Amino acid sequence: MTQDATHPTPPTPHPPYGTPEAPRVAVRGEAHLEVDPEIARIGITVTARGTDRRTALDDLTRRNNAVLDLIKSYGDPVEKLETGAFSITPELGRHGRGERVRSYQGTVHTTAELNDFTALGELTTRLADLDLTRVDGPWWSLRPTSPAHAEARRQAVLEAVQRARAYARALGADLAALVELADLGAEDATPLAMAAPAGAYRSMAFAGAEDDSPPPLDLQPQRQTVTAQVNARFTMTPPQL
Repeated sequence: MTQDATHPTPPTPHPPYGTPEAPRVAVRGEAHLEVDPEIARIGITVTARGTDRRTALDDLTRRNNAVLDLIKSYGDPVEKLETGAFSITPELGRHGRGERVRSYQGTVHTTAELNDFTALGELTTRLADLDLTRVDGPWWSLRPTSPAHAEARRQAVLEAVQRARAYARALGADLAALVELADLGAEDATPLAMAAPAGAYRSMAFAGAEDDSPPPLDLQPQRQTVTAQVNARFTMTPPQL
């Protein structure tokens, strides 16, 4: 039977496990790099308390504006500034009957990301010197677009090629072609466990400082570990057994 030229014969699929003439070898390549962080994130919590709701709100607004003005005054080193949760909570008296409100407590949470770690130490100290202001962090990290991620993937691929070639040469053969290259976990629907965010954590809470100009904190950036893993399958020349 002659095959119609408009319907060419589909290519013959490759055997799933290779053949004696073209055996397959499957390996995993891994890379682990340690690099300096690119950004640091801090969390700021402003608190206010008053015997009536309006007093608590006024104090909270004033202190929150002081925090935002201070952070914004650093300009370009601040890459991101976001206000998170806000709350104003009535606190009931411990004794007595009924719903008697003793005081109101308000909080505002703000996060800031900086790319200048010298400015980070100074800003962190000045924030911690403000009234009823808590500072958490820093959390060090890389940007998602950091070249370190691409470099780790490149090294993982090279390691996979070197490992596969070593297996092939142990059989008196060599690599012939790449059949498949995949991120670890890309071939199934099971999500990988997320690693805990890297970075040092510090917490500071001050109700005020006696010195009007506290010295900047000396914050040492924590190096980040970048990991890449790939699965690779190759065909190789016939082994010399």
